[in-house]
Amino acid sequence: MKRLRAALIGCGRISKKHIEAFVSNKDLVDLVAVCDIVPEKAHEAAEAYQKLREVEMNGREKQTRDSTDYSDLPLSRQPVSSLSPTSRESSPDPIPHTPYPAKPEVVTDYRRLCDSDIDFVSIATESGKHYQISMDFLKAGKHVLVEKPMAMNLEQADHMIEQADKSRVKLGVVLQNRFNPPIVELRKKVEDGSFGRIFNVTARILWNRNEAYYKQASWRGTWESDGGALLNQCSHNIDLLQWMLNDRIKSVYAVTKNFNHPYIETEDFGAAIVETESGRIGIVEGTVNVFPKNLEETLSVFGEKGTVVIGGVAVNRIQTWKFEGEEEHPLMHLPDPETVYGNGHNTQIRDFVLALFQDRNPSTSGEEGRKSLEAILTMHKASKTKTRVDLP
Repeated sequence: MKRLRAALIGCGRISKKHIEAFVSNKDLVDLVAVCDIVPEKAHEAAEAYQKLREVEMNGREKQTRDSTDYSDLPLSRQPVSSLSPTSRESSPDPIPHTPYPAKPEVVTDYRRLCDSDIDFVSIATESGKHYQISMDFLKAGKHVLVEKPMAMNLEQADHMIEQADKSRVKLGVVLQNRFNPPIVELRKKVEDGSFGRIFNVTARILWNRNEAYYKQASWRGTWESDGGALLNQCSHNIDLLQWMLNDRIKSVYAVTKNFNHPYIETEDFGAAIVETESGRIGIVEGTVNVFPKNLEETLSVFGEKGTVVIGGVAVNRIQTWKFEGEEEHPLMHLPDPETVYGNGHNTQIRDFVLALFQDRNPSTSGEEGRKSLEAILTMHKASKTKTRVDLP
């Protein structure tokens, strides 16, 4: 069995996590091309991948250092326990060693790759470009893993899902925090009924995004390509909230504000209350106004027989774990990751690749990515209309 061939589209801020993840999964996939409209970024990404892969192959502990923010690429690993049950139960046979490819090809126009022999693309561009790039590759018969949000509106998301079905390829959305070991353990408790009745779930995203962040790229803070704090910064935790509510959201009330960033179009703060069909309540507080730096990202689940709070830099550390006869959990003492992106991309990429080998849907499919997108867009609508909005 041969390793899959992948291309990375977009070599900006988040691309380093994709590079790390591809190296982490070098037994299953080769990164053979990188693409960015800025040639220097693409070259830097290709070199970073090559150097980090050499570190892994040689077993040396060193970091790739260059002038473009790739210097903090960690050599982290996700525990096997954080893979989805499907992934753990049926992994492909070990792939015999074959020579690793040379440095990834550098491309500045992604369309050149649509007719290439790659198996899938990992799309890490600005949010506003996710839809068109995804559609072009889906129509070309390539599997697609796209960063959140998968699209800027539901019509686009539905087109992507429909095109993946039509082309008989897989569509996945990067929701890497679902693979955090504490989140995996929490989801098990939700599914096995340990909470009894779940009353409410709270998601808090308390971050800082200053003027320098928004001025790094012209698309940041725009409605067309960014979508606002709820869609850009808070979507991962809102995804976790709706996942742990474990029930369809039926209505949303929300307030959004721009308190501290007059030079952007979108909100920098959002608060929302959602209600599910069974009456469970979700509460969202998201802000990028925390002084002077990121504080935490927290997910809390409250039920009649259990209370869990997961916090840390990237919802990666169990702070409270209480069930009948259970007051602690071994994962309560995990260290924080180096960035708010966490380490979930490693397992995210692995789950997607295994889905291709096993011909199953990825754990975070297009349909899953659509759920949080719909919730956030409804929050924006509720804030704009100053009314409760019911979902169809």
